[in-house]
Amino acid sequence: MRCLVTGATGYIGGRLVPELLAAGHEVRCMVRSVSRLRDQPWASRVETAEADATDPGQTRKALDGVDVAYYLIHTMGGGADFAAADRRAATTFAAAARDAGVRRIVYLGGLAPHQELSPHMRSRAEVEEIFLRGEVPAVVLRAAVIIGSGSVSFEMLRYLTERLPVMTTPRWVRTRTQPIAIRDVLRYLVGGAAIEGEVNRSFDIGGPDVLTYADMMRGYAEVAGLPRRVIIPVPMLSPGLSSHWVGLVTPVPAGIARPLVESLRSETVCGEHDVAGHLPDPPEGLIGFREAVALALQQIKEAKVVTRWSSASTPGAPSDPLPTDPDWAGGSLYVDSRTRRVEAPPQAVWAVIESIGGENGWYSLPGAWHARGFLDRLVGGVGLRRGRRDPRRLRVGDSVDFWRVEEVEPGHLLRLRAEMRLPGLAWLELSVCRDRDRTVYHQRAIFHPRGLAGHLYWWSIAPFHSLIFGRMPHNVAAAAERGEPSPPAAKASTAPRASPSG
Repeated sequence: MRCLVTGATGYIGGRLVPELLAAGHEVRCMVRSVSRLRDQPWASRVETAEADATDPGQTRKALDGVDVAYYLIHTMGGGADFAAADRRAATTFAAAARDAGVRRIVYLGGLAPHQELSPHMRSRAEVEEIFLRGEVPAVVLRAAVIIGSGSVSFEMLRYLTERLPVMTTPRWVRTRTQPIAIRDVLRYLVGGAAIEGEVNRSFDIGGPDVLTYADMMRGYAEVAGLPRRVIIPVPMLSPGLSSHWVGLVTPVPAGIARPLVESLRSETVCGEHDVAGHLPDPPEGLIGFREAVALALQQIKEAKVVTRWSSASTPGAPSDPLPTDPDWAGGSLYVDSRTRRVEAPPQAVWAVIESIGGENGWYSLPGAWHARGFLDRLVGGVGLRRGRRDPRRLRVGDSVDFWRVEEVEPGHLLRLRAEMRLPGLAWLELSVCRDRDRTVYHQRAIFHPRGLAGHLYWWSIAPFHSLIFGRMPHNVAAAAERGEPSPPAAKASTAPRASPSG
C-alpha cells in the first residue's frame, strides 16, 4: 500500500517510516520543510510532500493516491490556542483524506482517563472524535507512557531517577498507568494499515504491566543498577509547579513537561484489549516494562538512538531559516565573526565542529554556557540539557542543546539556529576551508533583533560574547591539532549524561 506519514520529523514518525518500508509499503512523508528529512538514512526510499496540515489545498495534494494516512501530529506545549490549532489541522486533514479517496486513517492518541481531562488530553480526545466521525474509517490507538530510547516520557523518567536518589514527590507518582514499549507501539501502527473491513473505532494499547510512576522509578533504578530510590510523597504539588520541578531536573522543558504531568494525575489503564482481535499479540507476548527499559538503555549505551523527542519542532521556538542578504535590506543584523588558522587538516577540524555540544561542550567557558541555559529554563525555554541524538554525527533537524541544526554541508559548514527564548532570531555558523596551503576555521554568530528589546539584548551581552565566542576558535583549533573531537576540560565541565541519549 501507499502510506502517508505526517510528523515524520518527530519521535514516532521517524521510527515508523523505516518499519513501513520494511513491511513492503510505499511511503510518502508530509512535512512542512522537506529539508528536515534530507539526512535521514531512509530519505532516498520515500516520497516527500511539503504541506501544512492546516492548508486544505496542500494537504489534499499530499494525500493524492494514498491508501493509508498516519496522523502523528501533536501539540506539546504551545500557546493558549493550541486546542484550536489541533482541531483545525485534524478537521482539514480528515476532509482532505475524504476528497483524496484515502482508505483508512491511523491516529496515535492518548489513553484518556475516565476522570476530568487535562486541556491537552481533552484536545487529543477531540482530535480522535474528529477522525471517528469523519467519512474515512479510522483506527485510533490510545497509549499512555511510551518507553523507548529517546522518548520524552522515558527521558523524564530516566533523569528523575538517576539524579534524585532521594526525592519528595507529588501525589501523581502514586497514580497507576500502563506503559508500553516503543516496539509494540510501532507494531500496532504498522498493523493498523492492514486491518480489514470498515473498522472505525479506538483501541487501548498498553504493555503487560500496570504500575505507578513510583514503581517505574524504582524499576528503572533496578534495571540500571542504581541503589534503591527513596520516594517521599507530598500532599500537594500543582501541575505547574511539578512541571517546573521536572524542567529543573531533567532535559524536558517545563512547557513540554506540563502536559505529561497533567496526563499522569489521573489513572491511565487500558479498559480493553480488543486490538488483539485484529492484531494478535506476538507469541512471546508484549514487552514488559523492565525489558523495555533494558532495551532503551542498550540503545543509549551503543549510541543507536534513532530519533529523540527533541527532533520535533519546539513550540514557540524561532522557525525562520537564515534569510538571504536582500531580505535584510533596511533592517539590522548583528554579526560576530572570527577566523583562525589551524595546523591540522580540514577533516580534523570538521570532526570537532560536527561533535560540538552535548557532552563534548562548546569549547569556551562551560560555566557561562550552563548559566545561559539555566536562565533560559527559568523563562520557559528549552535550556542547555537537550544534548544530542548522536555524539559524533549531525543531520538537519537535530537538536544540539538549545540550538537546532539548520544546515550541514559535510566537511565544510554547520549552521545552528537558536531555540532559546530571545527578542529576535539567532544563528551560529561554524565552517572550515582550505585556503591555498592553510586550513582556516571560520565562525559567525548572527542576530536579527526584534524591536528595541532585541537591540538592548545584543548590546547588553556583547561583552560576554567577546569572552565566549572569542575563546572558541582557539579551543576548536587546539582540539583539532590534538586530533581529539573534544578537549578533556570541556568534557569534564558539561552536565552529566545530558546527551546523546534519549
